[in-house]
Amino acid sequence: MANKQLTTEELVVQARQIRRLIIQMLASAGSGHPGGSLSATDLITALYFNVLRFNPGDPQWPDRDRFHMSKGHACPLWYAVLAQTGYFPKEKLFTLRQFGSMLQGHPDRKTPGVESASGSLGQGLSIVLGMSLAAKVDKKDYRVYVLLGDGEVQEGNIWEAAMACGHFACSNLCAILDFNGCQIDGRCEDIMGLEPLAAKWQAFGWHVIEINGHDMQQILAAYDQAKTIKNKPTIIIARTVKGKGVSFMEGVVGFHGRAPTQEEAQRALKELA
Repeated sequence: MANKQLTTEELVVQARQIRRLIIQMLASAGSGHPGGSLSATDLITALYFNVLRFNPGDPQWPDRDRFHMSKGHACPLWYAVLAQTGYFPKEKLFTLRQFGSMLQGHPDRKTPGVESASGSLGQGLSIVLGMSLAAKVDKKDYRVYVLLGDGEVQEGNIWEAAMACGHFACSNLCAILDFNGCQIDGRCEDIMGLEPLAAKWQAFGWHVIEINGHDMQQILAAYDQAKTIKNKPTIIIARTVKGKGVSFMEGVVGFHGRAPTQEEAQRALKELA
């Protein structure tokens, strides 16, 4: 289906609402990952509301674009976006991480709109490589997107897949790197330095776009540019802030895997009002 295009101002409002849902979900669950969900919110909001071709009434529509969240711990973001785009009622969001819920702590195919399970980091790029090649074999024109974490790209599996994507000229594939500079053990540069990151992807045969991952105009322009690239995959390296939108979470490693308390949630919701 053709999705209604939102203005950049409307996307900003939508992203704020999604951030509010993330905070509410995690506070209700009492566990989960706010930092990496909030850092990628603008990227995934723009993707779902203005870029992806999909049909919530028919999640397995053969001509849909595919999205995979390789950094599966950020699934509160994904669930909020899926609810906002009509895949399931928003009330379901508050069953996050409860026994029997279709919204697990890492995504799987029980959730409408989820293409493939994720959680073990490093595997997502290989998964979407398969989707990309399947489109070529089936002569389909759908596009494939994947959200990667920066700590995740320290893993060798990512670089094997990156080499294969370049070799097979997967021009229908766009990776989005949420480069917030933090991972569970600290700053990425202290754990395993990533730079020169753009040059590495270029050496593996990728088209590289570097943006501010919180600037809606830059995000939309990057997605538009990716669609024009021929004979190679694209990666959007998006510089972001862990915990973006909540002052006491921004850039704080500790909020990688700690849900806000009820008091912290109220403070955060006031900031996101």
